[in-house]
Amino acid sequence: MFERTGGLPRKALLAAALGVAALFVLFAFMPFWQLLERQGYDLLTRHPAPNASRFPITVIGIDDRSFAHINKQWPWPRALYARLVDELVKSGAMVVAFDVILDQPSNAGPADDAALAEAIKRAGNVVLASDRVFVETQVSRQWLRVNPRPEFLAAGAVNGFVNVEFDGDKVMRNVPDLRIQPDAFWKRIVDHVEAAAPGLVHVAAPPEGAMMRYAGADHTFPYISFYQALDAEKYLPADAFRDQVVLVGRDLHAEVDAGAAQSDLFITPFTAETGALMPGVELHANFLETAFAGSWIRPVPPAWSAALVLLVVTVCTLVMRRWRPLIGAAWVAGLLAVLAGLGYGLFRRWGLWLPVFASMASVVTMYVACNAIAFVVEQARRAEIRRAFSLYVSPEVVDHVMAHPEKLALGGERREVTMMFTDLAGFTPLTEALGPEQVTQILNLHFSRATAIVKKHRGTVNRFIGDAIMAMWGAPVDDPAQAANACLAAVEMQRDMEDLRAELARRNLPPIYMRVGMHSCSAVIGNLGSSDRFDYTAVGDGVNLAARLEGVNKLYGTGILLTRETAERAGDSVAFRPVDRVIVKGKSEPVEIVTPCDDPAVRDATEKAVAAYRARRVEESERWWREVLVRQPGDGVAAIYLERIRVLASAEGAWEDAVQLEKL
Repeated sequence: MFERTGGLPRKALLAAALGVAALFVLFAFMPFWQLLERQGYDLLTRHPAPNASRFPITVIGIDDRSFAHINKQWPWPRALYARLVDELVKSGAMVVAFDVILDQPSNAGPADDAALAEAIKRAGNVVLASDRVFVETQVSRQWLRVNPRPEFLAAGAVNGFVNVEFDGDKVMRNVPDLRIQPDAFWKRIVDHVEAAAPGLVHVAAPPEGAMMRYAGADHTFPYISFYQALDAEKYLPADAFRDQVVLVGRDLHAEVDAGAAQSDLFITPFTAETGALMPGVELHANFLETAFAGSWIRPVPPAWSAALVLLVVTVCTLVMRRWRPLIGAAWVAGLLAVLAGLGYGLFRRWGLWLPVFASMASVVTMYVACNAIAFVVEQARRAEIRRAFSLYVSPEVVDHVMAHPEKLALGGERREVTMMFTDLAGFTPLTEALGPEQVTQILNLHFSRATAIVKKHRGTVNRFIGDAIMAMWGAPVDDPAQAANACLAAVEMQRDMEDLRAELARRNLPPIYMRVGMHSCSAVIGNLGSSDRFDYTAVGDGVNLAARLEGVNKLYGTGILLTRETAERAGDSVAFRPVDRVIVKGKSEPVEIVTPCDDPAVRDATEKAVAAYRARRVEESERWWREVLVRQPGDGVAAIYLERIRVLASAEGAWEDAVQLEKL
C-alpha cells in the first residue's frame, strides 16, 4: 500500500521535508520571524556578557538623590553644569559628554548660559546632545533636529545626535548607522578621545547593520551621582575622573520631575531577565564600550539562515527516514545542541550573530512531521490489518488483537478451544470438470458466506486449506460459550448451504455439500513458524481429532460430527443425537460422537436404538432404527447400524464396542 524507504513512506517524507524547508526558508526573510530570531541575540547577549566595563567610562547620573540634595526645579540652572564641567576637568576627565538637551535659554537668564559657555571653553572637551522632535502645526507635520544653544557650540562644544532606533519589540539592539547619522553622539565622543590621546584607541567604522555587544545589564558601568561629582573634593577621591570618558545623563526611577524623567529609559536584552530598564546615558556608554573594543556584533545575511535550514532539513530527512521515535528524539536533541553551540560559538568567538531559531524549529517540525507521518501510516496499517483480519474473525477478536499487538509474536500458549474443520464433499473431481474461473467463483461464494457465519458467532477463521476451512473458538479472545457458539455456527453453516446451492443453480454452477468436524480440547495456540513468517494457529492432539471427525462424516452420511464432550459443553443451545463410538487413526481410546438433530422423535428413537445395540439387544435396536428411517428416510447412521446388525445375525462378524477408523 505504501512505498517505503525501510521506514517512512518516501513520498510523504520528501513532501514533509520540502514543506518544512520552504516554510522556514521563507520565514528567514519575514520581518516577524526576524524579530523572533532577535530573541536569540538577546539570549546570547545576556549570558556571555562580562557584566563589567573594560574601558575608562563613568556615568554621572542625574538621579533621585541629586534632586534631593540640589533641591531645585528642573531644568536646573546652567551654572550647575558649569561647576560640574570645571570639577571634571580639574579631576582629569578626558571627555565630558552631556546626554541632556540644552536647546532652550536658561530660566535663570543669559548670565547662566554664559557661565556654562565659559566652562565649555575652558574645558575644550565637551560633547553636547542633539535630538529630533516631531512637530505638528496647522500646515505641516515634520521631524526637526534640536541642537544645543549656539553660544555653547561657539564656545567649542561639539554636538552629537543621541537619537536611537529600537526594534519592533521596542528592544535596543542596533548601533546607530553612521551612514544615516555620521555625527552620532558616540562617534563624536570617540573623535574627542582620538584627538585627546592619539594612538590610544583605534576605532574602525562599524559594519553594516552592526549590533551592540552590551557590557551587561543596567548600571554595569560605574555610576556617580550628580551631586557627588559637583562637590568632588567632599565626596570623591582626588583624580577620580583622571583620563575618564564621563557621560552625564538622567538616571531617574522615581517620578521626581516628570519633565526630567520623560522617556529616557530603554528596554534592553536584559530587561526580560531583570525586569529593569536602562537609562539612555548608559546606552551610549555601551555604544562606546563596543566601539573601543571593536566588538561589534555582525548579523549574517538571511541567506545564511536559509542555507542552514536546508542543511538541517536534509540531515533530518536522512536520519529520520527509518522511523524510531527514541532515536529520532536523540537526533533532535543532538541537532539542537549543535545549532545552539554553533550560534554561541560564532557570537562569542567571531562576533557573528547567526539566527538559528528557524533551523532549530525546522528540526523540531521535521520530528513532529515524521511522527505524524508514522502515526498516519500506522493508523493506515492498523486499518488495513483490521480490514484484512476482519475478513476472518469477529470484530471482538479484531479489537483484542489490535489492543494487544504484542501477542502477534512468535510463540504460543496453552488454551481451551473448540476447533472446527470443514470440507466440501467430492470437490476435487468437480474442479477437474470445471474451469478455474468457475472453481474460484464457487469457493469465493462458499468462503465468504461461511466466514461471515463464523464471525457472527465469535469464531476465528484460522486458514483456508484448498476447499477446507479451519476455524476456532476461545482464541485469541476468551469465550466461555465457545462450544455453544461453535455448534450454532456449524448448524447455521449447513442451513446456509441450501441457500448457497440455490444461488449456484441460478449461476449455472453445480451444487456443493459440506462436512463439519468439531472438538473442544486443550491446545497450544499462537504464532507458530519461523521468525520471518508465521501463522496464528492451533496445535494439539485434540485439533487432529476435530480434523478427522470431519472425514468421519463420509461413513455416517452426516453433515456435522462432534464429540460428546463438546456437545455437553454446548449445553441446550443445540440438540444432538448420538452416533457412535469410534477410534480414529492415531488414537487408541474410543470417542463418543454425536450430530445435531432438531427432530425430538428422531433423537428419541436414535438414543433408544443406540442404547439397545450397546446392550446387545439387536432386535430391539433394529426396530428403533427402522423407526428412525420412517421419520428420516435415507438416514446414514441408521443404515450403518442396520448393516452391522445384519452382519451379526449372519454370524459373519464379531461384536465391536467401538469402530476402528484407520483410514479416516
